[in-house]
Amino acid sequence: MMESIKSVYKIGPGPSSSHTIGPYNIAKDFLNRYQDFDSIVVDLYGSLALTGKGHGTDKILLESFKDFLTKINFHFSFDNINHPNTLDISAFKKNELVAKERYYSIGGGEIERKGEKKALKKMIYPFETFNGMKNYLNKKDNKDIAKVVDEFEDNDIDNFLENVFEAMIHEIESNLNIEGYLPGTLGVKRVAKDIYQKALKENDLFEKKVLMISSFAYAASEGNANGDIVVTSPTCGSCGVLPAILYYEYKFEGAKKEEIINALKVAGLMTNFIKKNASISGAALGCQAEIGSASSITATALCYLKKMSLYQIEYASELALEHFLGLTCDPVNGYVQIPCIERNGIGALRSLISYVYAKDLAPIRKNKVSFDEIVKTMKITGESLSKDYKETSIGGLAKVLKK
Repeated sequence: MMESIKSVYKIGPGPSSSHTIGPYNIAKDFLNRYQDFDSIVVDLYGSLALTGKGHGTDKILLESFKDFLTKINFHFSFDNINHPNTLDISAFKKNELVAKERYYSIGGGEIERKGEKKALKKMIYPFETFNGMKNYLNKKDNKDIAKVVDEFEDNDIDNFLENVFEAMIHEIESNLNIEGYLPGTLGVKRVAKDIYQKALKENDLFEKKVLMISSFAYAASEGNANGDIVVTSPTCGSCGVLPAILYYEYKFEGAKKEEIINALKVAGLMTNFIKKNASISGAALGCQAEIGSASSITATALCYLKKMSLYQIEYASELALEHFLGLTCDPVNGYVQIPCIERNGIGALRSLISYVYAKDLAPIRKNKVSFDEIVKTMKITGESLSKDYKETSIGGLAKVLKK
């Protein structure tokens, strides 16, 4: 059983769904429960502490609690916490503790409160794996995944996804012509505009397409790094992959908006399979869960747009995720800039290549690996990764380039 795909696409401030949108939602939940206090102490643990400064966790919390005297403490240990994104909120009135809650930011902007039974989310799909969906399609004598989504979602799903796509268009177009440098200590220059201008002048059609798609992925990712409003697809850190491909298809390949909406349905369903059976959180399973998942669902969406078979759709989505297995989440100085922005461009291009393989290679030899098997493999791989490589800024590039 799975919930609505509306849980996948969230529109909110970057640079991180788990480190920015999640804490923002946590603050809102706490304020809905308690009002009679005059000061707040927030204790950040694990990944939230280690990358909190670069991800803007402290800023979003200070803004959320701006009406109160607020102090934020950073605890860089993973001891005595059940989730890498843990925070405690303590409220005081006249220096007396009046309320304390522990929360977890579990990825994609979703949160949990310790001691509270998980809310019984409405489960609307009778399957939770790709294979389960295939069996359902076969029973219904239907090969169209988007029609399955229509069958179980409410009548507002098209309007919801149209707003999602409009937000994706805005996150690309609003950042495509901005110059300058991103905030923080890394001195990262915005280059989406430069890439786009090169694409416009390029005569080689292959390079032109590569540069176009890259410029769109960079634009969305640079906006995210700047703290702009983006769409989790499936996370803020991977917000440039799916929009880049869909925007290109819409602007340059003649895809109609209703076709884009159906592709978003398919991508959303694939994301739900990953969330249900693994994770989309970099702090939980590394960047394979973010960029890997984004590239996978984007390959799915592109194959669907190109009217490919169910087998080819699965082939592309499995392929894209398989070759990001083991990808570490190692943001330098905690900023979602290096290597994150470049990875969005590469992720989008991996989706494109996966589509080409599905189109031209899939008919030659039947794939031995299923989508469900690769999702399971990603979970096992991510759980075996050292915590240094799961959004802590301790290992990998973050260690080598630490400033």
